[in-house]
Amino acid sequence: MDKWFTLDKIDADTHIISEYRHWEETHCYLLEGEERCLLIDTGLGICNISEEVRKLTDKRVTAVATHIHWDHVGGHQYYPDFYAHEEELDWLNGSFPLTMGTIRDMIIDRCDLPEGYDVNTYRFFQGVPTRVLKDGDTIDLGGREITVLHTPGHSPGHLCFWEAQRGYLFTGDLVYKDTLFAYYPSTDPQAYLASLQKVAALPVKKVFPAHHSLDIQPEILGRMQDAFSQLQADGNLHHGSGTFDYGDWAVWL
Repeated sequence: MDKWFTLDKIDADTHIISEYRHWEETHCYLLEGEERCLLIDTGLGICNISEEVRKLTDKRVTAVATHIHWDHVGGHQYYPDFYAHEEELDWLNGSFPLTMGTIRDMIIDRCDLPEGYDVNTYRFFQGVPTRVLKDGDTIDLGGREITVLHTPGHSPGHLCFWEAQRGYLFTGDLVYKDTLFAYYPSTDPQAYLASLQKVAALPVKKVFPAHHSLDIQPEILGRMQDAFSQLQADGNLHHGSGTFDYGDWAVWL
């Protein structure tokens, strides 16, 4: 049986840790600086991501989530040093709007679980961050600086991470190929448009999404911004208006 995690290399000190055996195909990113590392998202938590990280670095690791959804913070249990946005602290303290039953159903759905794994043992990560983030904050890894961008829409405290020196944009669930989710009550389609405008204005060289295909180019940022702008102009940028398909991506409102 294939391993749960798949490792890919972006450059000498940037790696991707992916979970292709789950339908969401979650990607986590390990950024290594001279002094410490940043792990952007920690996946589902079904298997121990820290074991994979230790294969790549022996430096201290801080975890950060693009947002506090179950498929992005599952591995936070291995990283007591983690950061989170101020808008989603309540989700780390028992107020996440989905039940454990619903979450476990989504784990089982279209998932090649490890042999012997008992989904009833799955827990939604809860904890207190060592740092509360806000828009414009910087994370210094030693010779490598990451800028925090508050990009709500998919969730209230959604974050993208921008590394200006390399032109890397880590987009979380704001931007990826496949169907974007903006229909949950906790989503905000209007804020989604503003966030797309924010990232589309950056001189991005490479886009790194949290799900699905890694074959994604910066031009998609402008296309998504234009599509959302047209949805707004047509009066469709609101919950309940349906699913809109644009070929290599779609949005469910």
